Amino acid sequence: MPRLAANLSMLFNEIPFLERFAAARKAGFEGVEFLFPYEFPAAELRSRLVGEGLTQCLFNMPPGDWANGERGVAALPGRQGEFRESVKRALDYAATLECRRVHCMAGILPPGLSHTTAAAIYAANLSWAAEQAKPAGVQLMIEPINHRDMPGYFLNTQAQGAAFVEAIGADKIGLQFDVYHVQITEGDITKNMEKFMPVIGHMQIADVPARNEPGTGEIGWDYVFRRMDELGYMGWVGCEYRPAGDTVAGLTWRAKYGL
Repeated sequence: MPRLAANLSMLFNEIPFLERFAAARKAGFEGVEFLFPYEFPAAELRSRLVGEGLTQCLFNMPPGDWANGERGVAALPGRQGEFRESVKRALDYAATLECRRVHCMAGILPPGLSHTTAAAIYAANLSWAAEQAKPAGVQLMIEPINHRDMPGYFLNTQAQGAAFVEAIGADKIGLQFDVYHVQITEGDITKNMEKFMPVIGHMQIADVPARNEPGTGEIGWDYVFRRMDELGYMGWVGCEYRPAGDTVAGLTWRAKYGL
């Protein structure tokens, strides 16, 4: 049975962020993830986790200038110094939160930058970051993201992501398999899951097309969840969806799928 983690950046938006930890626990979650922790002191977040008996499953490294549309800098030229500082900051938070997986966003490529050049920068940055993370007990995650939601994003397919994982080492880097992005970009969800399961380190879910709760769109979730179990996936599954209405009212989907 999948272990569900609440994504606190997207769920429980009816209440302030720091109150969402307690709301997640009350709703039956044992793990949480979110996009970025850096607005809050790590010690404050740690206190919320410990107080509610929650596991921090995942968060993202600093993404560059998010407000102005940046979505990571790992594949961008001239940003290596900033990238290295972001790795150090993320690992400091990971140590305090006892979080073992951190997502490294690749970035949206600027006009004129070749994919080959971006790939070389990305590989070099990932290799350096992985060497910093491994002694800290942290595995970096890389996530292919669909071009509909994030046009120009460097990493799009599971095969692209898996190639970087295999080149650098699955003990250092893992594939973040988001069912929502896979369905939009490639389809064939469970065949992709089966093919890349050896390098998948974290999974996330949302239905297509509106990125709402499972059961609100086109994906056959009974089969998807069953295949997770049959393929032996033991990690966390982040609920990274936008509730169609009230978060708690929408959680009835878990009972529908026996979760």
